[in-house]
Amino acid sequence: MGAGKAVEVANPLRVALLSMHTNPITQPGTGDAGGMNVYVHQLALQLAANGAEVEIFTRATDAENVDSETPVPIQISPGVRLWKITAGPNELLKGELAGVIPDFVEKTHSVIEEQLSSPVHLIHSHYWLSGIAGLALAEQLGIPLVHTMHTAGRVKNSRLAPGDKPEPDERLLGEHNIVAKADALMALTNQEKSDLVTKYQAAPEKVQVINPGVDKTVFHPEGNSLAARRELGISLTDQIVLFAGRVQRLKAPDILVQALKLLPNQVRLVIVGGPSGDLEIIPALKSLAQSLGVAGRIEFVGPVPPEQLAKWYRAADVVAVPSYNETFGLVAAEAIACGTPVIGASVGGLREIIDDGVTGLLVGSYQPADWATAIASLLDDPHRRSEMAAAAAAQSGRFTWSQTAAQTLAGYRDVLDRNLS
Repeated sequence: MGAGKAVEVANPLRVALLSMHTNPITQPGTGDAGGMNVYVHQLALQLAANGAEVEIFTRATDAENVDSETPVPIQISPGVRLWKITAGPNELLKGELAGVIPDFVEKTHSVIEEQLSSPVHLIHSHYWLSGIAGLALAEQLGIPLVHTMHTAGRVKNSRLAPGDKPEPDERLLGEHNIVAKADALMALTNQEKSDLVTKYQAAPEKVQVINPGVDKTVFHPEGNSLAARRELGISLTDQIVLFAGRVQRLKAPDILVQALKLLPNQVRLVIVGGPSGDLEIIPALKSLAQSLGVAGRIEFVGPVPPEQLAKWYRAADVVAVPSYNETFGLVAAEAIACGTPVIGASVGGLREIIDDGVTGLLVGSYQPADWATAIASLLDDPHRRSEMAAAAAAQSGRFTWSQTAAQTLAGYRDVLDRNLS
């Protein structure tokens, strides 16, 4: 892919991270901001901590005032800068973003060629929109492209939530092109690698599995549930089931609302996060709760910063992740890092994060009764829940961003060595 202009790479390694459709430093849990935002942000910080220089490129949105002719970078941390590129009208729906990829590519190319003091050695794109942009930029600059899918259209279409629209052919064709032409693919789990090979015909040797991490300075089991509950103003007698993340059909919070009807009155559901895509989803969930007579047992908190989210994890009796698809499942990993058992759908990365029967439970259906049964099996058995909490705390160091960055850097070096040979 990057043949033609490759140069010997000296230290420091300079990397361009592309996150076109969502700003990595945006508060996760609303709009398009989710686990990918956390991933790109934390990866950039840890790459820089390992001596790399990182330039992040994202599309400017209506809330961000930038000069499209001479964008000025934001210094996120030593070694990490963020560039907001004005591409197309500020207010665009996600489905309209593919049309402004050429504009994004042109202006990002100008920044790299004209405003950076040293050349970029490699591009790492995230999500299919950035991947299409990355293909063009890598070709223009004569450097390698590494790509991470985060979610894959074919996988998503195979496990659609009821009422969800399938991903368009434009995306599916774009992803196939990325898989075929990128110099390397970095998958988040073994399941994702399998999906890339079987659904996109990726060459197995081209795919490296690198798990995301968890910020252990924030998500840890220190302190206890009672202390967290007092800080959050939660009743000490209620039993808390926590849902965290973007509120959308794919994440299936409606299943938990329906399951709540089948659980005792002392069980409460807390939903931490904001709407993603469909702004009517929270009113619809409230209407559903009202019709089932459980509206008074549900609290909608909205998006919260990581430190507050960690308190919610520690305050909860269980965290529930009933998603129809999860490439990795960062919420589950963070909750386990906080020492809280997780009940998750038996899909994607959740099967690799949750040790079924040890740190939580996997549920193989989307029937509310089955979820109510799984939740009750832990809430009704404090000893079992305590054992799972202890096992989760013991596994809290399993995923680290420093390990993610070290493996990613090794992958970069391998790609660059092959590109020069």
